[in-house]
Amino acid sequence: MAGLVDKAKNFVADKIANVPKPDASLTDVDFKKVSFDSADYIAKVSVNNPYSHPLPVCEVKYTLKSAGRVIASGNMPDPGSVKSSGTTVLEVPVKVPHSIIVTLVRDVAKDWDIDYELDLGLIIDLPLVGNLTIPLSRKGEIKLPTLSEAIWGSKDEASKETKKEIPKEATK
Repeated sequence: MAGLVDKAKNFVADKIANVPKPDASLTDVDFKKVSFDSADYIAKVSVNNPYSHPLPVCEVKYTLKSAGRVIASGNMPDPGSVKSSGTTVLEVPVKVPHSIIVTLVRDVAKDWDIDYELDLGLIIDLPLVGNLTIPLSRKGEIKLPTLSEAIWGSKDEASKETKKEIPKEATK
């Protein structure tokens, strides 16, 4: 009887091990805007769902480090779902307080950027299996905004504002 139970356990374990799992990658970290108390950045996470039904994302936890020190950490509860049989891009907002940026003056003074390491945990609810945490990490440089970007927003936001559609009558 014990041999039958062990065979059943091994069979189930083997089937679960071969089930396709969602995968993710941290594709980009971009400057968004400067407010009175912080600089806001967006981390873009691309999540691929192999299943024919959407998967709920329970939470995204992040830690942003520079020069070996944590400069921002937090979580994004319930960011939505990953669409079925496809790829979804999640945008995770990261706020870095100005007081922290001031302490990074040596790194910033060299090349007007912050060398960073972003550790991110994407927690997805898989049916029958439970919560699955996909750990992600990325190292790179965050370019600090120029004075005009700090006042008017990033170039992408400015171009969106200027690309408002012009009525056809006005162009004739």
